[in-house]
Amino acid sequence: MKYSLTSVALVLVLLSIGAPPADAQPKWVIGGNMGLSLYDGNAGFHFGPMTEAVFERQFAIGTALNINTQAGTPVEWPFYFKYFFKVPGSKIQPYADAGFDLYIYTGGPYFGLRFGGGANIPVARNLSVAPDLQLGPVFATGTTVFAMLIRVGLRYDLPT
Repeated sequence: MKYSLTSVALVLVLLSIGAPPADAQPKWVIGGNMGLSLYDGNAGFHFGPMTEAVFERQFAIGTALNINTQAGTPVEWPFYFKYFFKVPGSKIQPYADAGFDLYIYTGGPYFGLRFGGGANIPVARNLSVAPDLQLGPVFATGTTVFAMLIRVGLRYDLPT
């Protein structure tokens, strides 16, 4: 029950800090992530596709489907809210994000929380590289596992 109340509170906080306008047309972004994943100190390779809907160039909601190479081959299905910070005179878009995860691996599924950030760095028209760091607990049966992802993403803004 404690984790259920925590997840409801997290969703309410995310919605209250700035939900996208109802009439806004989203800009769609597709891409992928890869890098290092650490689950309770066990290192592995992390990779998977992602998609985001960006509203007003300041807010985004997104999801991904990530595979990790640790024992049990954890599959992560995150849902997140992203806030882009405005940096005057720069094309680099730093961001912070938060959300929740569904982890599927031996004995699961499990629920997790995620917090992190990074920056979108333009490299070509509609294409950017996004170094990123994600942290958070995964609530496994009888224990809590700490997850950390150090990764880089490739993002392509679909033309509207």
